[in-house]
Amino acid sequence: MLGRLAALLGLALVVAGCSTMPSGFVKGTSLHHLTVGGHERSYRLHLPDGLPGSAPLVLVMHGVTGSAAQVETDFHWDDVADPTKFVVAYPDGLGNAWNVDGQTCCGRAGRDGVDDVGFIRAVVDDISRHVGIDPARVYATGMSNGGIMSYTLACTTDIFAAIGPVAGVQLNACPSPRPTSVMHIHGTADHLVPYGGGPGYSVIDGPPIPDVNAFWRRVDQCGAPAATTDGPVTTSTAGCADNRGVVLITIDQGGHDWPSWAAQTLWQFFATHAR
Repeated sequence: MLGRLAALLGLALVVAGCSTMPSGFVKGTSLHHLTVGGHERSYRLHLPDGLPGSAPLVLVMHGVTGSAAQVETDFHWDDVADPTKFVVAYPDGLGNAWNVDGQTCCGRAGRDGVDDVGFIRAVVDDISRHVGIDPARVYATGMSNGGIMSYTLACTTDIFAAIGPVAGVQLNACPSPRPTSVMHIHGTADHLVPYGGGPGYSVIDGPPIPDVNAFWRRVDQCGAPAATTDGPVTTSTAGCADNRGVVLITIDQGGHDWPSWAAQTLWQFFATHAR
């Protein structure tokens, strides 16, 4: 009897050990710190209850003057992740901004040449070491400066299966793009990052958003896009090689905003596009 009890106790301890996250990586939202390029950096991590052993990961990046805490509250990714069971990371840019290809538009990060690509790589590596992540289902999205950073990551890394820029633009020349699925959301009345291209916020002077969409259709070897319209929202969808997709969602007279439906719509796209 004592032997059987000891065996059962040992089994219970093994099971408990398997279900326990490493120290600091807890269910719900936790704050994590890294040193990258000589800078102390941080990110927030949201882990839903009942997470599978190999879960998707979505990185969500704030815009200028924003923060990880702000986008976690305002962009509603936790509400999508909890029932669907994927991991969400919210990295913080230095000085509340991202270094998008050396642009000085957006504060300290660009002026000081901060290695934000290296930081995002480190965030993904840190999460992968401590949480069961499916490397074929890692995604990036962001608003404004964070949306621009999404394109930078697609052009300079091979980590992401898909990106979802909102009210951003591609400033990277992207000479050697990796095939990546893209869903871009943008309003036609956005004066900070103009839909039609040209000067916007500070020194941002990007191409027209439809041109960026066409660029990724070429990269992903897509067919001709098909468009549907629902009220002010027009969705242009192109099917591409190897189950990739390139989608442009245009909001007529939409401004420089994160739509309330963006997280759910982006996740539905991400969920069908693995690497």
